[in-house]
Amino acid sequence: MAMHDAQPRALALVLVIGLAGLAVFPIFGADEKFYMQFLAKVMVMAIFAMSLDLLIGYGGLVSLGHAMYFGLAGYTLMSLTPEYEGASLWISLAAALGVCALAALVVGLLVLRTSGIYFIMVTLAFAQMAYYVVHDSKYLGGSDGKYVYVKPVLSFFGWQPFSLDKLAAFYYVILGTLAGVYFLLRLLLASPFGHVLVGIKANEHRMRSLGFPTFSYKLVAFVIAGVLAGLAGYLAAALDGLVNPELLSWHQSGQALMMVILGGMGTPAGPILGAGALKLLELLLTSWTKHWQLLLGLFIVLVVLVFPNGLASLFGKRKRGGAEHG
Repeated sequence: MAMHDAQPRALALVLVIGLAGLAVFPIFGADEKFYMQFLAKVMVMAIFAMSLDLLIGYGGLVSLGHAMYFGLAGYTLMSLTPEYEGASLWISLAAALGVCALAALVVGLLVLRTSGIYFIMVTLAFAQMAYYVVHDSKYLGGSDGKYVYVKPVLSFFGWQPFSLDKLAAFYYVILGTLAGVYFLLRLLLASPFGHVLVGIKANEHRMRSLGFPTFSYKLVAFVIAGVLAGLAGYLAAALDGLVNPELLSWHQSGQALMMVILGGMGTPAGPILGAGALKLLELLLTSWTKHWQLLLGLFIVLVVLVFPNGLASLFGKRKRGGAEHG
């Protein structure tokens, strides 16, 4: 069976070359700690953008509160990390993803009863409530946030194959996670679940008349997206060693939304391209001028006008179910 969204060959080649380049960078750029950290952050944001694209590009659910799960996972890691020793990666990660799954389930049960602009505003409202709870909590560090002084400990029955305190090791963990999430989403979207989700986006009334429980499908997608956003937030908090309320802010959700739009909504690799392009452009513009945000905004507007289907459309047409689709 063909993948739901088969990649154009040119884009598939770019992805393979990009993966190979990321894989060998720590070997040849071991002394470039800044750029290794930068690439790790780009990969984390790509995971976050892919989680949002599951909602927007395939489910037609535009959320401005997606950063809530990104931040909740980071704060869960902080809460479970002792001051002078690392938390177990397996326990803290399971707890963070569990918190995000529960939060997404509760929020989804409420917000998915709305649609359109009302859905956007209600998701934003929930995220802002979580933001102010964290912002006003002394235990969680208030507006300044808190440090995660020691990175999680990765061990198997007492055996520790490597330490995440070493940037190169953590870099490869993030790279492996990025690849894993990408292929997981490809498989999910190629499954009957993915086809139904896209059908709901196209015509929910028709899918409901065919007997599909559309609310349940959207709720499952909402929870999966929240968990994946939490995975990205967990990695971001562990990588930076810091959590603060901005992780849950609408600015964070907006940044992920820009990545999805820039790369191409509803395309498997679009969010990855969007994250890479946006963060690279930020890096370049901040070194040139203090008015970098203005230039960044103009660039995004230009890309949207010239390439309304995002940067992924530069590499040719996608195939849906084996047929060409523009």
